[in-house]
Amino acid sequence: MQQVFKNIKGDRLIWAIVALLAIFSFLPVYSAASNLAYNGVGRGTFSIFFGHFMHLLLGFLIVFIVHKIPYRYFRAISILLLPVVLMLLVITLMQGSSGSGTNTSRWIQIPVVGVSFQTSTFAFVVLMVYVAHYMSRVKDKVIAFKESILPLWTPVFFVLVLILPANFSTAAIMFCMVVVLVFLGGYPVRYLAVIIGLGIVALTLFVLTAKAFPDAMPNRVDTWMSRVESFTDDAITEEDYQIEKAKIAIASGGVQGVGPGKSTQKNFLPQSSSDFIFAIIVEEYGLIGGFILLFFYLALLFRIVIVSQKSDTIFGTLVVLGVGLPIVFQALINMAVAVQLFPVTGQTLPLISSGGTSIWMTCLAIGIILSVSAKREEIVNKEQREDNPLDILTEAI
Repeated sequence: MQQVFKNIKGDRLIWAIVALLAIFSFLPVYSAASNLAYNGVGRGTFSIFFGHFMHLLLGFLIVFIVHKIPYRYFRAISILLLPVVLMLLVITLMQGSSGSGTNTSRWIQIPVVGVSFQTSTFAFVVLMVYVAHYMSRVKDKVIAFKESILPLWTPVFFVLVLILPANFSTAAIMFCMVVVLVFLGGYPVRYLAVIIGLGIVALTLFVLTAKAFPDAMPNRVDTWMSRVESFTDDAITEEDYQIEKAKIAIASGGVQGVGPGKSTQKNFLPQSSSDFIFAIIVEEYGLIGGFILLFFYLALLFRIVIVSQKSDTIFGTLVVLGVGLPIVFQALINMAVAVQLFPVTGQTLPLISSGGTSIWMTCLAIGIILSVSAKREEIVNKEQREDNPLDILTEAI
């Protein structure tokens, strides 16, 4: 066991928070699995539970491998993977398969292992690393808007355009996170205002085009609009079914909850193990459990900021914020949807919800953060050894 901990580098609190979230996730996932098995996903309760365990096991393997890679290599890796990401997004858009419980083409099937993969989440991580690389490269230069269009905004544009038709919420979150990252990287605010304005215009044109040619993207724009309308309208419609059941679950939980595995609304929520798992958690563990979970995500945010500030390079600072902030932001959105503070988005609860791609890409981002933290740890240890010649002599012996 000591040998295992010896090979684990980086921020120990981040490791602890991620491990605790993953361990806790087994309880609500197993509870919701009974409903999934009953409703005919083709597997038993234990099979679903074991699948979640394997997803997390592979996820932690990803964290371990990635955190061992010196983070400076992620600059080149993001550049090399960007064309791959664009190709995968095109394939997904053309022949993607529908996910369980949805009517959108967001997944592609990996033939060798028979696993579906959501390419937009992978594209999210790669794009944020690429943007962090670009902003760190021009940090000490005067940024000209025209010069940034091709290397910065063109890749962002193509990634968003390929994701938008099937997954508006992910595209919107990605755009917001890119804007936040370039702002933190020192991109001029006046140029950002232009980009945001162009983004709004492009989205408007897309919606109008989809309305004019509904066969091109059947149901997608109508789905977005119906979700927004159901969120703003007090009248109860079919679109409100999930959110109403989620609110009932939260109200039923009260302060202390009904107890582990005793949720009743899991039998009515179609996405009880993924999109609306927070409602099941509050029902079973009460507001106390909900606030504790929120505390862990805020603690993760705090450690992400600490790691970014302690990084020895601008790229390290920006890449930690670029891949770390979306994790917490997605968690807050998931919780906000469950309590009807936000329209239904389909975003999962990181490290808690079931689903392989979401877990793996979150773990990939965590691995990158820990890689930056490990480098800082290495520098501090080296400085301490240089201050103590006895340590150097001991190592030589």
